[in-house]
Amino acid sequence: MKKIVLFASGSGSNVENIVNFYKENEKVEILRVFTNNPKAYVIERCAKLNIECTVFGRKEFRDNLVILDELRSINPDLIVLAGFLWLIPSDYIQSFPQKIVNIHPAMLPKYGGKGMFGQHVHEAVVQNGEKETGITIHYVNERYDEGQIIKQISCELKSTDTAEDVASKIHELEYTHFPLAIDELLNKD
Repeated sequence: MKKIVLFASGSGSNVENIVNFYKENEKVEILRVFTNNPKAYVIERCAKLNIECTVFGRKEFRDNLVILDELRSINPDLIVLAGFLWLIPSDYIQSFPQKIVNIHPAMLPKYGGKGMFGQHVHEAVVQNGEKETGITIHYVNERYDEGQIIKQISCELKSTDTAEDVASKIHELEYTHFPLAIDELLNKD
């Protein structure tokens, strides 16, 4: 049995998509969702999906490493950042080398780094007149969006696309390809 934990900071649409992807799979278990945002809609989604959700603050995450201790006791095969906005401390990366993955709504290294998430990325893509964009699934290291790239999937943009159009195209790519990439990682052993 492969075990996954998910981290999210917002609405949790990718969390729900991943949970639904594995709903009928008896070889993979989503153990828990962690969120740093006590107002995040992902908490409600988890309740509806009957998935345990742990809300934590900066102290539990960075200072006394309570969350790291919980992860060590769970010992997941994969830690998936699905819209999680905090930088991952090196203690986590050292404890789970090549087991923490993230999805970014652009073709890294373009439009990555601190502050480049969600709508900020889509607006920058439109503002710069990009002809294509996409998603990047990558391992997590100690810096924002600089971990080893696992997979990139692109889509074409029209000159008339708005940031909302870009967001829609990116979500479609995420919902289709993120669960498949996770599955490939789980089955690569």
